[in-house]
Amino acid sequence: MKYIISIDAGTTGITLLLIDNSLNIIDKEYSEFNQIYPNPGWVEHDPDEIWQTTLKLLLRLITKHSEKTITCIGITNQRETTVLWNKITSKPLYNAIVWQDRRTKNICNNLISEGYSSTFKSKTGLVIDSYFSGTKIKWILNHGNDIPPNDQILFGTIDTWLIWKLTNRKEHKTDFTNASRTLIFNIDDKCWDEELLNLLNIPKSILPEVCNSSYIFGYTEKKILSKKIPISGVAGDQQSALFGQMGFNKGDIKTTYGTGCFMLLNTGSDRINSKHGSLTTLACDFSGNPIYALEGSVFIGGAVIQWIRDELGIIKNAKDSENIALSINDTNGVYIVPAFTGLGAPYWDMEARGLISGLTRGSNKNHIIRASLESIAYQVYDLIESLKKDIDIDIDNMKVDGGASNNNFLMQFQSDILNINITRPKNIETTALGAAILAGLKLKIWKDKDDLLEQCNIDKIFKPDIEKIIRSNHIKGWKTAIQKTKES
Repeated sequence: MKYIISIDAGTTGITLLLIDNSLNIIDKEYSEFNQIYPNPGWVEHDPDEIWQTTLKLLLRLITKHSEKTITCIGITNQRETTVLWNKITSKPLYNAIVWQDRRTKNICNNLISEGYSSTFKSKTGLVIDSYFSGTKIKWILNHGNDIPPNDQILFGTIDTWLIWKLTNRKEHKTDFTNASRTLIFNIDDKCWDEELLNLLNIPKSILPEVCNSSYIFGYTEKKILSKKIPISGVAGDQQSALFGQMGFNKGDIKTTYGTGCFMLLNTGSDRINSKHGSLTTLACDFSGNPIYALEGSVFIGGAVIQWIRDELGIIKNAKDSENIALSINDTNGVYIVPAFTGLGAPYWDMEARGLISGLTRGSNKNHIIRASLESIAYQVYDLIESLKKDIDIDIDNMKVDGGASNNNFLMQFQSDILNINITRPKNIETTALGAAILAGLKLKIWKDKDDLLEQCNIDKIFKPDIEKIIRSNHIKGWKTAIQKTKES
């Protein structure tokens, strides 16, 4: 039996899975880390805390299973989150600026007003938005602590930071999927783009080497883990989830319901440039080589449930939301648009802010709880509708994963609103699974696609069960709420 460790460095915590070559999860370790909110719209993480949390979990997992031979390690990560550090000391120049952070919106607006939107879109497939890494790099270079000369600065997303630390400062690398989310990577030429770097005043010397997703990125140092283990698979979390869903083929589509919601459609070797708010990005084929995908991004997905739990205090834990939503027939006309950090696809409105609409004297906390869950499904509906405008494809089934996909109410409502089947696998840890598969493929743990596909197990298929007029009225109400958000 062969074993793989998958490191999933997410937005709110670190998950480690020990997976065997039959894709069984043998063990799991998880730990949250601190969310830092220094100013409204700012979100930061401590890179050293992320590293120490990862190391603690790795050592714990390896010690618990000392009798097992770990073949390789895969890494997946919150993609756009940005770290700059001193090459000599490994000390971060600033806290990691998280993908949700909006502090660089003025930089973005200036680039847009100067007429660079099409330049960035044509080269990167992305819109100019503070969501992506490029403007975050620029901000840290201008505001970081004790900024050394350029030749002593390194940039990375969280995967690069962990590779650097695990290899004891020997490897400064990332993969194509993470690079494609930086706003400075040319997805046609597959390289860092000189023009975009110049526009943002980012020195090329600080950027990591970009590799295929299935690749030997380096080896863990014995002084770090007491074992020399190859790091042989890396992918951004959403591309990794698509891979973990066995989305190797053109036309495969999945949505991950995590802190945010992210839909990816595999378009193979065809780069499709969206005219309706989707992003063009890189995914990976069965061998880990770069291919294209269309992506829709929802900034606040499962995070809206965290909000009603932690800030409003109307539920004690996230699981309560399902039973409460099922206990009432509808939201009594209440809609929530959780634009806490602006709106993502297809609107890309950095100025939008959240709202609750449709409140009456009869509205109660249960209506707000149900409306919060429904808001996740409505936002995914917007993603799919915008996608349909760009491609001539019938979508009759969507694969789902991520923590919030465990919510049966949400998945059924999603099926009802989209009027398609929703397929949930037994293992919803597909983000971590994808990184493990990429790592294992490099070590030839599996011989072909069929070898992997036969190990896929479906938990449940949700089918539409709602009258057409009710669906239409729900969607009409949501569109009205969105419009109010944009007008506020």
